[in-house]
Amino acid sequence: MALADIDLEAEYNNRARVPDHPMHMAGWERDSAAYRAIAHCELDVAYGPGERHRLDLFQPPGGDAGGPLIVFIHGGYWQSFDKSSSSHLARGANERGFSVAVPSYDLAPHITLSGIVAEMETAADFLMHRTGRPLVVTGHSAGGHLTACLMARSPKALKRPIVAGMPISGLFDLVPLVSTSVNRALGLSVEEARRLSPIYATPPLDSRVVAVVGGAESDEYRRQTRAFAEQWGAMDASTRVIEVPDAHHFDVIAGLADPGDVLVETLVELAAGT
Repeated sequence: MALADIDLEAEYNNRARVPDHPMHMAGWERDSAAYRAIAHCELDVAYGPGERHRLDLFQPPGGDAGGPLIVFIHGGYWQSFDKSSSSHLARGANERGFSVAVPSYDLAPHITLSGIVAEMETAADFLMHRTGRPLVVTGHSAGGHLTACLMARSPKALKRPIVAGMPISGLFDLVPLVSTSVNRALGLSVEEARRLSPIYATPPLDSRVVAVVGGAESDEYRRQTRAFAEQWGAMDASTRVIEVPDAHHFDVIAGLADPGDVLVETLVELAAGT
């Protein structure tokens, strides 16, 4: 089906698709605050000069096993939220022996999307320099887009390529967003949207990607996830798709807080090969 025949506003308006989304967002804040209160963590570590250039580091309760560092990038269509709503999502990997970093970034319209991508590159370089470890990157929604961007740009933009990632409900082709209300804050032209779309980029050599999407998400989110995996797979990346049964856009990430969940197991598998 051509884009002109799709109600793109309805397909990408996740809050309208999930009427009880405020309950889920409130739950993120509550669970995150509760986890910060008990976790072994270092909060508000500066990776850059800006007020939002901060990240939180969560260490395993039994000590770090010495593997790659896992990075979780929050969503919000690049224009809402910060690291404080995602702390609880470090729990699952922490309990499997991995340290987790959760960064904030500046938000549109106060910064361009290109600027946000650059901030995440700065955060990634900071973390690799500080820890001396490779990164496994994951992120939700806009964070899924940033996960794929980091991987694609890492051979040229970072000190060390990022070859393992798990974008969740990611946005890999931004062109469909240009005509939607999402673009009011972003101000993307079609040309810029395409340039910032990781589906059109080349994955790093020997990269491994697991793209996750909820089974109850819109047709467009599920299409984008499949198309991204197929495109990068055709360029010699190892790719697969996980569709979380019955999950919508706001609960698809819940499994990251559970050390036995398939999402955490997938991160462990990606880390093992890094």
